[in-house]
Amino acid sequence: MFGKLFEKKSKLSLKWLGFLQALAVALYCTLVGLFIWSGEILFDTMNVFLGPVLMLILLSVSVLVCGILVFYQPYRLFFDGKKKEAADLVIYTTIWLFAFFFVALIKLVILTSLIS
Repeated sequence: MFGKLFEKKSKLSLKWLGFLQALAVALYCTLVGLFIWSGEILFDTMNVFLGPVLMLILLSVSVLVCGILVFYQPYRLFFDGKKKEAADLVIYTTIWLFAFFFVALIKLVILTSLIS
């Protein structure tokens, strides 16, 4: 199912593939964050046990999606006998994710200081 989706990625360098994977995770996290941020607007206040259950299901789905985004291509590389490339891709993706995190953190600090 995912084979054809990731087929074109094999022509990219590992650094760019790590960038794309990290970007996909960052965008997915942004969408989930926006969904959670506007949860009260979308669903009003929940006074039933269903709210925490739905949040745990969302957490489980998010772990699954992020795991697929980050580890599917390294999994394929690993079982194709390219173990070093698989490990390098995970490292590049991690580095890019930290870079996105620090850029977002710096933007948040600057935005907070401008508002205050």
